[in-house]
Amino acid sequence: MLPARVFSVAPLALVILALSGCSFLWGCTDTTAERGEAGVRVQVVDTDGQPLGVTAAVVDWSLEPHPQVPSEGDRVHFRFRFDGAEEYSDPAVDACAVDKERVALGCRTVHSSGAWSEPDGALTGDEWLVVEHPEQVAGVLLIPNDRSYDPRTCETDIKDGGGTHPPEPAGMGDQL
Repeated sequence: MLPARVFSVAPLALVILALSGCSFLWGCTDTTAERGEAGVRVQVVDTDGQPLGVTAAVVDWSLEPHPQVPSEGDRVHFRFRFDGAEEYSDPAVDACAVDKERVALGCRTVHSSGAWSEPDGALTGDEWLVVEHPEQVAGVLLIPNDRSYDPRTCETDIKDGGGTHPPEPAGMGDQL
């Protein structure tokens, strides 16, 4: 028989462990958000799919040599715009050059912090995408999932890790 003292201390120990953040009792779980539908203009969403109040848009794009390496041939030069982004929030979305069937030919992440402020409060910027076959590019699309914050994983931090993570970045060959 266990003394009554053990039974009175056990609940207290469990409360202390729970409050300290120890997760060995509850387990740590990682999940991945679903990739949103790509578009020329998207509402940026967090990992729970909730709108952040920010719109990202491709303003225009063209094929042209990059001014610093013109000998490398045409690249995709595109301009983007973030509406509703606050300076400190720095939302980020993936931008992909796609062919006529919306297959990604090349992608990169664009951050609102890489843009400059316009008189109307929007943040605008431009980027370059390298693609193997520029002649196949039919447009540039944005993926609405915010990539600015990705919490630690259970693998890297069992105590404080876990939660919902952004979807894997889009890459060449992905159907958008």
